[in-house]
Amino acid sequence: MSEGNVFLLSWDNTGLEACINITEYEKAEMWARLSNTEPPVGISKAVQHLMLRARANPQRHYEIYTISVDNNISKEDMCEMFNNSPQHAAELIRDRGNKVFSDRVDQQTVKIV
Repeated sequence: MSEGNVFLLSWDNTGLEACINITEYEKAEMWARLSNTEPPVGISKAVQHLMLRARANPQRHYEIYTISVDNNISKEDMCEMFNNSPQHAAELIRDRGNKVFSDRVDQQTVKIV
C-alpha cells in the first residue's frame, strides 16, 4: 500500500469510542511547524488519554488498535463500518491492525465465581 491513511481506533463493549485519522493529524502538525504556528496536541497525548481511560474502566473491556487503510477510506467510512456491523469491524481490525491495548475478555473462557 503506497499511500493511505492510518487510523487509531478505540472501542469497548458499548461500541466505537474514538476514531482518529493519524495521517491527517501528522499533516496538520507538519503544516503548523512549517508555518511557524502552534502545532496541535501530539498523537502521543491522544494515545495516553485513551490508555488512561481504558485502564480506569476495566469493566468496559477496551481495545485500542491502529490500522492502515487505503487513502479512499475516510473517518466517516470507519465509523459507519462500526455502526453497521460492530462485530465484523472489530474482528477485521483485530486481524489486520496493530494492537496498542486490549482488555478483551475471551468468550471461550468460563469463569466460576
